[in-house]
Amino acid sequence: MEKAALTSETLKMVKLFQKNEITEYHVYSALAQRVSGKNGEVLKKIAEDENRHYHKWKTYSQVDVRPRKFAVFFYRFISRVLGITFAIKMMEKGEEKAEENYAKIQPQIPEAEEIWKDEKQNELMLVDMIDEERIKYISSMVLGLNDALVELTGALAGFTLAFRNGRLIGLAGLITGIAATLSMAASEYLSQKSEEEHKDPVKAAFYTGMTYIFAVILLVFPFFAFPNYYFALVLTLIIAIFIILIFSRFVAVVKDISFRKFFWEMVFISMGVALISFIIGWVARILLNVQG
Repeated sequence: MEKAALTSETLKMVKLFQKNEITEYHVYSALAQRVSGKNGEVLKKIAEDENRHYHKWKTYSQVDVRPRKFAVFFYRFISRVLGITFAIKMMEKGEEKAEENYAKIQPQIPEAEEIWKDEKQNELMLVDMIDEERIKYISSMVLGLNDALVELTGALAGFTLAFRNGRLIGLAGLITGIAATLSMAASEYLSQKSEEEHKDPVKAAFYTGMTYIFAVILLVFPFFAFPNYYFALVLTLIIAIFIILIFSRFVAVVKDISFRKFFWEMVFISMGVALISFIIGWVARILLNVQG
């Protein structure tokens, strides 16, 4: 049966859908080649589905469409840095507005709703099947990062008024941070040993410790790099907010939670503790009559 002629607007949307499908086909194919086992098979299956959807849309447009090369490169890069799950969910979130466009073309292409449901249901089911280690241990990463940001921003703020020496503040913060890293990693190890979860205690401790020490290095760096300790403190707080921004985005995407809520909770807690510690340092300096 010959398909009815499409309006220019509908044809434009169909080509857009084609471009999305062929782009995602190349992304999933590239990711499937990079990993083996169950994850590789799942990614290959998603790639096949994207290719099938592309050819279904092609029956309406009657033309071939090229993929977005930059998007393919971008998601491949993101998958290496932040993981496959993050890259895929980020890519799929970028298509949330597509449902409205599918509804617009449905009067001319009744099959559009069926294609949309098939695509979303299959992809969500398959994406949930991906087993990625860093996602399994994300709670350990959150624990390490949150604790580092709260404890160290507070400690550095207190040290700033108590010591009034950039290198001394940085050194005190570094020692505090290293000690806290070892303490947090050990606590996470013992915690996982006592719980009946399917997590390796050593890996949980590793992710907690690595996340913590990463935050420590970034937060103390300004005190070694800049002689003005007040400027260094401000820069440290800015770095802390930037770390929270990046990490909140990561957690929000992979865990499908509210980015704004998670971000502002971490900001208020970290900055609130820093402010209280700064005041404590100021009061302690006056009461103890510390000169410097």
